[in-house]
Amino acid sequence: MIDACLGSQGAKVVVATSGDEEHPPENITDGKTNTFWMSTGMFPQEFIIRFAEPTSVFAVTVDSYNVKHLKIEKNATQNVSQFEFVAEKEFENTEGHLQSNAISLNGGSVTHLRFIITAGYDHFVSVHRVSIQN
Repeated sequence: MIDACLGSQGAKVVVATSGDEEHPPENITDGKTNTFWMSTGMFPQEFIIRFAEPTSVFAVTVDSYNVKHLKIEKNATQNVSQFEFVAEKEFENTEGHLQSNAISLNGGSVTHLRFIITAGYDHFVSVHRVSIQN
């Protein structure tokens, strides 16, 4: 099954609270773990992924580094202002290794997913890849 969270499938990071030209938000949807988006410090940090078309999402896998706590919200409209909470997770500290966390969602149809990093194990965190199971 093709991952609808890939940029090659039309997914796009439409909002990110920080940006570094060396590690831009677009890296989250390129499907690679050796590229990443890096925060610029301070919390919360967030990014929003828009799908090319409404997509049923049963689970999300987040590959990251130094993320401590993550909340996920969804929306099923073209407007990115109305979001509904769907999940949150505390990540383990994996010093020197990528964190890979699968988070179950309810399978509902979404057009956007918002990821809110409320805490990290360091001032800076990175998100390498987000993939979905639909």
